[in-house]
Amino acid sequence: MRAVVCRELGPPSVLRLEADWPARPPGPGEVRVRLAACGVNFPDLLTVAGIYQEKPALPFVPGREGAGTVVEVGSGVATPAVGDRVMLRTPGPQGGFAEEATVPAALCHPLPAGMSEDEGAGFIVVYGTAWHGLVDVGRLQAGEMLLVHGAAGGVGLAAVEVGKALGATVIATASTREKRDVALAHGADHAIDYDADGGFREGVRALTGGRGADVIFDPVGGRLAEPSLRAIAPEGRLLLIGFTSGEYARLPANIILVKWATVAAVRFGVFSRKYPARAQASLAHLAGLYELGKLRPRIAQRFGLEEASTALERLRDRAVVGKVVIVP
Repeated sequence: MRAVVCRELGPPSVLRLEADWPARPPGPGEVRVRLAACGVNFPDLLTVAGIYQEKPALPFVPGREGAGTVVEVGSGVATPAVGDRVMLRTPGPQGGFAEEATVPAALCHPLPAGMSEDEGAGFIVVYGTAWHGLVDVGRLQAGEMLLVHGAAGGVGLAAVEVGKALGATVIATASTREKRDVALAHGADHAIDYDADGGFREGVRALTGGRGADVIFDPVGGRLAEPSLRAIAPEGRLLLIGFTSGEYARLPANIILVKWATVAAVRFGVFSRKYPARAQASLAHLAGLYELGKLRPRIAQRFGLEEASTALERLRDRAVVGKVVIVP
């Protein structure tokens, strides 16, 4: 089958499309899926560069999620069945940028009614991360103030929608007018520029009567970290999702103590592997919200397998408003 293969670590340009990557028949408890679309995520970029927490052995096929049709099942598999439309996660940091994927049946989920394969391919990672962060880790309650950084990216936009569905007042931050307008269109109550006069901290203080945000969802890191702490409410929760800015968050402990704040890591992939039943339940909740029209995945761009490097470069350059998918 055709697959995008990483044989050396580096920038996205190291990836090569190969025509004869071996397809693997399903073993016990596994299914083989013909992929209609593959999601592209920031960890894919970091994995190819060799700087992500998980480092697969070379060579490998990047890609953490996809959607398509089950074409073969292994022994012991009751569901899904051949012909079922599913969205899926791969069992590690590899496997999705290809025409097919063989994965444990437990990592497949039925596509919700009305959901396209493109939407399904970009659903699990970002919405799963948003739900896990806001519900399991952040304990977001209806009526609280939620601040979402990078609110027009894939996971940021998912956090805006999930936060609204949970009954929070959502403040979105983004770098351009276009991105802020998209966040507002997806349910944010307010949208401010990172670099507005006085910085976003002053905007948050003005919108919250000086109290600050109860929960801050931060996939950006870098220079936003300290001002985020200064913009947090007493007993607030700062959720560290990642560092799309390219810089780790550096946090002064004195402000954490003064604010009586909690700083917590959000890693949906690790959570899913350790607590698979809880992750399944989370995705079932999210599927229900989609069917109610409360979640509206935004597919920003589609690329062919031969354009995988370009897709990752667009993500690296933060030139995407929404989600990027690869269509084999």
